[in-house]
Amino acid sequence: MTEQRLSPGDPAPDFTLSDSEGNKVSLSDFRGQSVVVYFYPAAGTPGCTKQACDFRDNLAELNDAGYQILGISPDKPEKLAKFVENEQLTFPLLADPEKTVLTAWGAFGEKKNYGRVVQGVIRSTFIVDADGKIAKALYNVRATGHVAKLIKDLNI
Repeated sequence: MTEQRLSPGDPAPDFTLSDSEGNKVSLSDFRGQSVVVYFYPAAGTPGCTKQACDFRDNLAELNDAGYQILGISPDKPEKLAKFVENEQLTFPLLADPEKTVLTAWGAFGEKKNYGRVVQGVIRSTFIVDADGKIAKALYNVRATGHVAKLIKDLNI
């Protein structure tokens, strides 16, 4: 099965998912703002924790430049709540246990893991512009150093 990949200019697939507190959050809630939507494999794992903390530590800078942050993983809201509390995360983490949003964004599918091809979450980051279109689509990003590179690429 080939994953659908999004490209700059594509409309961002809309979604409504539960956050760590069970509140519904929709991408359309952010229309008129730029949004960084990032997909990660699992709350609480070393790489995902590093990436989330990097977003947390650079949130003011990203927000000041007009970017909202949304993190999405296949975790359930309860696990996300623990992750948010443990790492004092200050942006919404959304639960996609059915992987419907992950799949629609091309962030779930075949990937290489220690040389083996497996099905899983493809660590990906997207910039969605104020009109709801994909401005940047970055697949297979590294957890470490990714936020710094993103800030540089966005000229923040």
